[in-house]
Amino acid sequence: MSGARASIFEDEDIELPAVPDTSRPTPEQVRTLSEAANFRSREPQTPPPVQARRRPHTYRTGRTAAFSAKTTPETVDTLYAIAEQQGWKIGETLERALAALQRELAG
Repeated sequence: MSGARASIFEDEDIELPAVPDTSRPTPEQVRTLSEAANFRSREPQTPPPVQARRRPHTYRTGRTAAFSAKTTPETVDTLYAIAEQQGWKIGETLERALAALQRELAG
């Protein structure tokens, strides 16, 4: 074994492999390959439907205390439906509901 390294330039009869085609694939080729590999689409998903908004109930009534309670959407819808049906404000509807509950409990 000699101590000299082999030169890469000594043998000029080396056949180099063919360079693969580096052009970009067509969108159809990409779609076909991605569907075959079960890739999920990154297209934007349609957002869920927006719930219909109630019209704002803002009035100057002298009611200044805020009240918040967790309840079901059906209960909130019922409260707003009663208020709109009777032409009452939301606070007034709550006051009347509490008055009716007090009468029922006292009776």
